[in-house]
Amino acid sequence: MKPTLEIGQIGTAEVEVTAALTAEAMGSGSLPVFATPALVALMEKAACLAIASFLDDGETTVGTKMEVEHTRASGLGHRIEARAELQVIDGRRLAFSITATDNGNTIGSAHHERFLVDVERFMKKNS
Repeated sequence: MKPTLEIGQIGTAEVEVTAALTAEAMGSGSLPVFATPALVALMEKAACLAIASFLDDGETTVGTKMEVEHTRASGLGHRIEARAELQVIDGRRLAFSITATDNGNTIGSAHHERFLVDVERFMKKNS
């Protein structure tokens, strides 16, 4: 990882709620609203984007912890944005605070941790 990575880095990711991203379609519920698994994926994407430009070739991060609250439903066609802020750098462990909004209204929040890994070593160990 490049030494210029600092606490406070921000990453954002957006998605439009489609039928494929609903609880009904993903099997996490029976309603046609934005699914919690889709929210978690969007939050992870925002965290990844916050640090992507600081990774060296052959490095990536893997998610190791997610504590999420999904507090408000979002229907088809709504635009969801996740904003991740890097809060902790502890060796190879990175921790983020993440908020998700729908038209400016908070729909969820999370504490998320990722771990910096060497891609080649990680894949050898896990194949």
